[in-house]
Amino acid sequence: MLLTKKNSGTSGASASPFVHSLRRGLTQALPTLDRRTFLRRSGLGVGVGLAASQLSLVKKAQAGTQGGSIIGAGKVEVKRTVCTHCSVGCAVDAVVENGVWVRQEPVFDSPINLGAHCAKGAALREHGHGEYRLRYPMKLVNGKYERISWDLALKEISERMMELRKASGPDSVYFIGSSKHNNEQAYLMRKFVSFWGTNNTDHQARICHSTTVAGVANTWGYGAMTNSYNDMQNSKCALYIGSNAAEAHPVSMLHMLHAKENGCKMIVVDPRFTRTAAKADEYVRIRSGTDIPFLFGIVYHIFKNGWEDKKYINDRVYGMEAVKADIMAKWTPDKVEEACGVKEEQVFKVAKMLHENNPSTIVWCMGQTQHTIGNAMVRASCILQLALGNIGKSGGGTNIFRGHDNVQGATDVGPNPDSLPGYYGLAEGSWKHFAKAWDVDFEWIKGRYASPAMMGKNGITVSRWIDGVLEKNELIDQDSNLRGVFYWGHAPNSQTRGLEMKRAMDKLDLLVVVDPYPSATAAMAAMPGKPEDLNPNRAVYLLPAATQFETSGSCTASNRSLQWRDKVIDPLWESRSDHMIMYQLADKLGFGKELVKNYKMQKVKGMDEPVPEDILREINKCVWTIGYTGQSPERLKAHMRNMHLFDVKTLKSKGGKDKETGYDFGDDYFGLPWPCYGTPELKHPGSPNLYDTSKHVMEGGGNFRANFGVEREGKSLLAEDGSHSKGADITTGYPELDHVLLKKLGWWGELTEAEAKAAEGKNWKTDSSGGMIRVFMKNHGCHPFGNAKARAVVWNFPDPIPQHREPLYGTRADMMAKYPTHDDKKAFWRLPTLYKTIQDKNIADKVHEKFPLIMTSGRLVEYEGGGEETRSNPWLAELQQEMFVEINPQTASKRGIRNGERAWVKTPTGARLNVQALVTERVAPDTVFLPFHFSGRWQGADMLAHYPNGAAPIVRGEAVNTATTYGYDSVTMMQETKTTVCDVEKA
Repeated sequence: MLLTKKNSGTSGASASPFVHSLRRGLTQALPTLDRRTFLRRSGLGVGVGLAASQLSLVKKAQAGTQGGSIIGAGKVEVKRTVCTHCSVGCAVDAVVENGVWVRQEPVFDSPINLGAHCAKGAALREHGHGEYRLRYPMKLVNGKYERISWDLALKEISERMMELRKASGPDSVYFIGSSKHNNEQAYLMRKFVSFWGTNNTDHQARICHSTTVAGVANTWGYGAMTNSYNDMQNSKCALYIGSNAAEAHPVSMLHMLHAKENGCKMIVVDPRFTRTAAKADEYVRIRSGTDIPFLFGIVYHIFKNGWEDKKYINDRVYGMEAVKADIMAKWTPDKVEEACGVKEEQVFKVAKMLHENNPSTIVWCMGQTQHTIGNAMVRASCILQLALGNIGKSGGGTNIFRGHDNVQGATDVGPNPDSLPGYYGLAEGSWKHFAKAWDVDFEWIKGRYASPAMMGKNGITVSRWIDGVLEKNELIDQDSNLRGVFYWGHAPNSQTRGLEMKRAMDKLDLLVVVDPYPSATAAMAAMPGKPEDLNPNRAVYLLPAATQFETSGSCTASNRSLQWRDKVIDPLWESRSDHMIMYQLADKLGFGKELVKNYKMQKVKGMDEPVPEDILREINKCVWTIGYTGQSPERLKAHMRNMHLFDVKTLKSKGGKDKETGYDFGDDYFGLPWPCYGTPELKHPGSPNLYDTSKHVMEGGGNFRANFGVEREGKSLLAEDGSHSKGADITTGYPELDHVLLKKLGWWGELTEAEAKAAEGKNWKTDSSGGMIRVFMKNHGCHPFGNAKARAVVWNFPDPIPQHREPLYGTRADMMAKYPTHDDKKAFWRLPTLYKTIQDKNIADKVHEKFPLIMTSGRLVEYEGGGEETRSNPWLAELQQEMFVEINPQTASKRGIRNGERAWVKTPTGARLNVQALVTERVAPDTVFLPFHFSGRWQGADMLAHYPNGAAPIVRGEAVNTATTYGYDSVTMMQETKTTVCDVEKA
């Protein structure tokens, strides 16, 4: 209870005065409610010790028993599922009596969560009755939501979509997907929008880790966490930068605490003293947005003292000489201190800790990604690990914690605007590969698009859809502005520029919200806006989606392990699964048969629904690039039944067989972490740690990907002689596998006749037989994506060597002049994007004088994402009842603000947020912090009247992103949330 916890003890005598004051801030008491009062005021009256929601649960259970017998007398089942909040992947056993979810237990055998839960995971059963969910389809009529039938909703939505298509083309409709969808639903949504005929689709990854994917993939091949939470137990030192894991990924800290018990050193770098920092051996406070100066300050000392891994760099890294020269010239200790505020002694101490405690790992999250130079910050982290030789080692790597339960999987196989599933580009060859996998004619898909050119063009990103509506049409690189938007499992308050988003929502012709909880989208859409913005013909619909507990399917944890969720209960109220809704809408739009032609259909509530196992089997047959091919439903289900057979440090099987099927686990790693190459029959075990040359490729080993050519400026990009994965027949660098290479090596004859026919003219990514992969890996120990060097210099990025650039909105005009932003861009992801124009204007207008505080945001342990779901959970809502701003005592004193008082947070957008003040030294005098999980209040006003009746969250508060400013990453369009400016005044 961040705001309401009371101090229950005194600090240790040995603690420093600074730590004493921080602890006072961490435990500062504010007025609060007891449990009974809170529940009563929330409309959850408690009678005889039983909440009303629990009474309804008992009634449902009683109704399901014969003769009205008491609960417990009927059928009892245990369903194994996975928490739907953060990306750790905690397993849960749900106990179901007579179709009612009555209790839950954490899975103690799970090698991931080890029988633990955070607050959110412990409160999952609330999904089993969902008193605050959207119960049936609704339509906005005269400013109020009215109940309508599913048939009418689907009919009107599809008719409006076809009208927009006819008038403005398929690109006029935008589809925001979800990282809450399981893999099968995320994949099906990308297929759905492709058949509609647009690349205008995206999901949460664009606002959490798109800079990670781009930066990491362009450094060594794949855009994902290289190791695992478990493997951190093998680390000797861990550097957390831009990650508050104790609150954002609480159960991941179990593995870190086990590592600390074994002597692992922990360093936390953050503008704010977080709960994670409280566990650190060394806490470093940096100025927000200065990750590159700090990281390169570390690398400076590594090079100066000769601590770099010279052989590793020579054999496996391209361009480090140029990076070294740039760092040694630009990031001397005085320049580092000037930029990030950290003195040389501390930077040196961190560098020495990383050097002396090898292998070391680095962890980052949105504190590093959500910047206009997020791609460069990510690459700076990669360069640090390459200099130390820590990539491809157990205990090393880059442990990048994703945000939502399936943001990794949704990114891998779901609705990305710049790729098809598996990061296949939008080139004709990729489209033909998927046309074959989908068993539809390539020319038919092409005909669905506005033109062949649009079929190959990146779509608009979710971070910028509002500009797709509001921008002048002549400046947009598509025929029409956006006129229709689907919010399909995504929260609008997790996106920046809330004031402009409200205007964009009002201008739409069609807005469809598909969600178990209608989210802030519904309230924003119903809230009166400016008359000049409102489209009189706008239609707004809410469709109740089922939760992931009301269907089955796979999800991918941050460590790339896949887990299968069993269906716990049938969809509540009138909710329907997302893949059922996709099919039903596709049917209305005329391509339903094409969408599901490869799947069996099952009956749910008397309606047809695609079988999730069949969707996964289709993924297995076509997503070769990242190895989503080996994780058949049968293998994943066997893993879920036998979690006790996997080691908690390595994730490797201890041996044994599945009693139900006889499946032999062999050397499998839990969840078959991708890449799990080849067909399921090949039995690749999955890859626990990427790029690990100490293992055979058929034991999960590998090397860096040859994805950037074989030569650059006369220098080879392939790995040096002797640098290869264990047991490989090719002992030097080599390009990626295709039919030509296999023939040159004399290995083509090892294909079967059928495999040879399928593989002719193909490469490993488009060989639907998997034969080339089988021969290359199993027979010869070589990696299908080649063996190359990682790139320290990424020549296709705006800054080939990462450069520090100040944010567009900052408090240091002197540093903005010294480290200016990028030039403006035209038609970037279909839209103009401003950089220098805004920064120069802010300097000229002296915005830093009017808004002298750095505003940053982040997570709380109690809530997740936009928070609509978790703030609708009474047991979580009680824990954190107020949206707040953390403000330093010095800063608060100057403004006459006392702890617990109301305050206004103002930004250059004109927005004003009314929040509670938490006066604490967690933040420095120049910085304030606000959590981003809140919505339901708008610049001081409660939005309760604008929610659908009965579907408003219990706790409502200002959304920080109502007030955040403009700013986007120069490669991916990641939004800038971690460094902007504000002022605070007493309310």
